[in-house]
Amino acid sequence: MTEPVSNTRFPAGLLDTCVLIDLELLDQADLPIEPKICTLTLAELGLGIASAKTPETLALRTERMLELEHAFDPLPFCPTAARRFTSLAKLVVAAGRNPKPRKVDLMIAAIASVNDLPLYTRNPDDFRGTENLLTMVPV
Repeated sequence: MTEPVSNTRFPAGLLDTCVLIDLELLDQADLPIEPKICTLTLAELGLGIASAKTPETLALRTERMLELEHAFDPLPFCPTAARRFTSLAKLVVAAGRNPKPRKVDLMIAAIASVNDLPLYTRNPDDFRGTENLLTMVPV
């Protein structure tokens, strides 16, 4: 798997949390025709709700989370994804990097990989070294 040629629009793809957060700011032509999310993204968004510093931020983040929960059927982190996560972590180590700071990102990447979906991300450097198992689309 590799990075696609720019201008390629995939029929489906997994959105990294950072893409989902910025979804309204992005050009839809840069995204898959059928965007998907995963359960780990919902968990990361929940962490954002839990760490809200003002009632207004809490309310807006909660509203957004409810909208997303109703708009998507999230893909799970299954045993196959857990095994793929280990493989991705090994590739990151082989590239001379520490997988621990990016473990949730690698878990999301594992879900994309085992579902044969490209991963749409705003942070392509987080996935450097995983190109043999992951198709990544920087946005």
